[in-house]
Amino acid sequence: MGYFMKFPFHWAVDMDAIDEAVRGFSVRHAAFFDGIKISLRELVSAIQTMLNWVPWWLLILLVVLAGWKISGHKKTGLIYGAMMFFVGLIGYWEMMNITLAIVLASVMLSLLLGLPLGILISGSQKANAIARPILDTMQTMPVFVYLIPAVMFFSLGNAPAVIATTIYAIVPVIRLTSHAIRQVDPEVVEAAKAFGSTKAQTLWKVQIPQALPTIMAGVNQTLMMAMSMVVTCSMIGARGLGNEVLIAVNRSEISRGLLSGTAVVIIAILMDRLTQGWVKKDEVNPS
Repeated sequence: MGYFMKFPFHWAVDMDAIDEAVRGFSVRHAAFFDGIKISLRELVSAIQTMLNWVPWWLLILLVVLAGWKISGHKKTGLIYGAMMFFVGLIGYWEMMNITLAIVLASVMLSLLLGLPLGILISGSQKANAIARPILDTMQTMPVFVYLIPAVMFFSLGNAPAVIATTIYAIVPVIRLTSHAIRQVDPEVVEAAKAFGSTKAQTLWKVQIPQALPTIMAGVNQTLMMAMSMVVTCSMIGARGLGNEVLIAVNRSEISRGLLSGTAVVIIAILMDRLTQGWVKKDEVNPS
C-alpha cells in the first residue's frame, strides 16, 4: 500500500556536480563577470551621484510639480511633496538615494533589454512560443533563487543586486510590449502597408505609438517589481533602505523596521502614482 500512498520513484540528481560546474564556469570567465560587475557598480554610483547632486528641496519641488501636472490637482502634488519630505525628516534621505540608484539602474537595464525583446517576440509566433514558457518560469520562480547565481558570478554588493532585480523585473515589460503590439488593430496596420510603409516604418510609426499606453503600463509594472526587490537584495549586500529593514529584522527593532519600511512604501507609492499618471495621459492622448 505504500506505493499507492507515497510517490515510489526518486531521481538522484547530482547537485554537487551542477554546483561545481557553475562555480568552474564562473572562475574560468571571472574577467568577463568582473567587467560587468565594475560597469554596474559605476552605473549605480553615477546615478547616486546625480541624485545626491540635486538639492533636497529641488527634488521635493519636482515631485510636487510632477504630481500636480499629472493629476491636475495642486493638492495631490503637495501631498506627494509632503511624503517625500517625511522620508528626509526621519533621516533616510541618503539611503533613499542609494535605493533609487539601484532601482533606476535595474529599470534602465530591464527596459534596454526588455523592449527590444518584446518587439521581437511580437513579430514572430515561433519566438513567442519559445519565450512564453521562459517568461512564465522567470515570473513564478521564487525571488530568492535569483540571488544565488548573482552572488556566484558577481560576489556581494550593488552589482549583483542590479542583476537579480533586472532578471526579476524584466518580465512585465517584455510581456506587455509584445501583447500591446499584437493587439494593434490589423486594419490600421494594413492601411499603413497599403500606403507604402515598410515593415520597420509600420512598427515605429503605427504599431508602437498605438501600443504605447500598454507599453507604459509594462514600464510601471517593471518599476514596481524592481522596488519589491529592495529588501530581498539587501541579503546579498545591497545598501539603502532595504538594508535598514534587514538590520531591523535581525535585531528585532520594530521602530527601525517601521520607519525604514514606511520610507520604502512612500517611494514605491510615489513612483507608482507618477508613472500611472503618465500611462493614463497616454491613454487619453494617444500618439
